[in-house]
Amino acid sequence: MNKVYNFSAGPAILPREAMEAGSRACLEFQGMGLSLLEISHRSTEYQQVVTDACAIVKELLGVPDGYTVMFLQGGASLQFAMAPMNILGDTETAAYVDTGVWAAKAIKEARLFGNVEVLASSKDANYNFIPKDYTVPAAARYLHLTSNNTIYGTQLQSFPSVAVPLVCDMSSDIFSRPVDVSKFGLIYAGAQKNMGIAGTTLVIIREDWLGLGKRKLPSMLDYKLHADAGSMYNTPPAFAVYMALETLKWVKAEGGVAAMQKRNEEKAAALYAEIDANPLFKGTSALEDRSRMNITFVMEKPELEKEFLKEAETAGLSGLKGHRSVGGFRASIYNAMGLDGVQALVTLMRDFATRHAA
Repeated sequence: MNKVYNFSAGPAILPREAMEAGSRACLEFQGMGLSLLEISHRSTEYQQVVTDACAIVKELLGVPDGYTVMFLQGGASLQFAMAPMNILGDTETAAYVDTGVWAAKAIKEARLFGNVEVLASSKDANYNFIPKDYTVPAAARYLHLTSNNTIYGTQLQSFPSVAVPLVCDMSSDIFSRPVDVSKFGLIYAGAQKNMGIAGTTLVIIREDWLGLGKRKLPSMLDYKLHADAGSMYNTPPAFAVYMALETLKWVKAEGGVAAMQKRNEEKAAALYAEIDANPLFKGTSALEDRSRMNITFVMEKPELEKEFLKEAETAGLSGLKGHRSVGGFRASIYNAMGLDGVQALVTLMRDFATRHAA
């Protein structure tokens, strides 16, 4: 089987070790004679999976005491509503920064539960940069950020030091670099970008935020209920949580998030260097805000884009077509993408430019 490099934005590339573990678990789990897909989520064997998954999250991110880790369902999209529903009072104000489609959706959902002040937006520039010149109101309940924007190829290179707690959607760059969790009241992340397969969502929340809201909540939307039940209030997405565990075990074996940061910086630097040097390609995001996860670029000759994509697919470079909002190309180089994949793309770009010069 020829090597295919998966540059898809998500569901995305997985470590081979995690896929092999998942394959074995589907056939038989821990000598039980049963598949992971058919055992009870109340069994001792499966409950250990959830315990281990929460523990490795805490270990890799250095989660301090006073925080709860949960694996929930509904993706980051449910968290857009669940976070303000649990945290924001009817008369309180939350601050948001609008950096893309997902941030805009989070703003829309939050407005159902309290006041929302959008401090800054890069929408008028098609979200090609991260706004920085804004002041957070001291009375804000929290400041909501989206750490990485998959569609537009922008990323927060550091998190602001502000007087209010941070709430952050880290769906597409969690575990790609160290994070000071103590700055955050809440972190949430869909798994299918950089942490496993679709179906589960990681939530890290301050324990004093559990049960904080005054409104009555449906049981499935109450953080405290899920925390008290250890992510097992109802049947969890069992296989998705297991794949998150195996993916994070791979991250740990590779050296942890510090090692991931180093390799991600190396990969991104190699690809951005080619984009900047190659006369046929150009980047779409502000230099200081360039993402190390999703690299967006277009052609100086748009009429050649279809031909380049066709050659990329033939060369085993899959998932490079850019989002319709930006066009061009998007190379998603999450943790599991090796430098060899980036080098294969760079080689094709150079060769293509040589053949289409002038």
